[in-house]
Amino acid sequence: RPWVRLKIAASLDGRTALPDGASQWITGAQARADGHAYRRRAGAVLTGIGTVLADDPGLDVRLVETARQPMRCVVDARLDVPATARLFDAPAPVLLFTASADARRRAALQALGADIVDVPCSGGRLDLGAVLDALAARHVNELHVEAGARLNGALLDAGHVDELLLYVAPTLLGAGRGMADLAPLASLAQAHAFDFGDVAKVGADLRILARRRVA
Repeated sequence: RPWVRLKIAASLDGRTALPDGASQWITGAQARADGHAYRRRAGAVLTGIGTVLADDPGLDVRLVETARQPMRCVVDARLDVPATARLFDAPAPVLLFTASADARRRAALQALGADIVDVPCSGGRLDLGAVLDALAARHVNELHVEAGARLNGALLDAGHVDELLLYVAPTLLGAGRGMADLAPLASLAQAHAFDFGDVAKVGADLRILARRRVA
């Protein structure tokens, strides 16, 4: 399976957006360009349908020079991605992971160039392990994830995240959206454990790299 890097931009109190979803921009221009340098390294960039519908991201590399664009991937159980999504504006492949059998929607999205990948689904949630297997079959060695709290939490709870890439702004936002919707823990011993690696100042923000602790 690919090496999975989860990128998050947050305030000092761990908020990734205001309650209404506004998040542009929590971190500064230098941190955003640095994040695009990590996108450039990856074979694919992954997000969830919630982020596509809320933010309409391009998921391409724009802020640094690159000789190629990574594949852009969306976890979209019902094929809700709109035909007008910016994902379809750049030439790199778009992969949609889904459990939907809607022939009309599939045909419309395939006409835009999307590669639709069927993935097992349980309780309305796609099997993320199967998503990673499908990416491995397409020779993706490094996966860069920029998603919302729900998909972030699901990846972390399933043990699929190898590395956290955190950009922390020197601000406090108070009420707002968090980094990841994690399942409740019965004890502190069950916490998702990471080891801090590189910590650097990027513009006014901090970049923290942390890798999953291996027992």
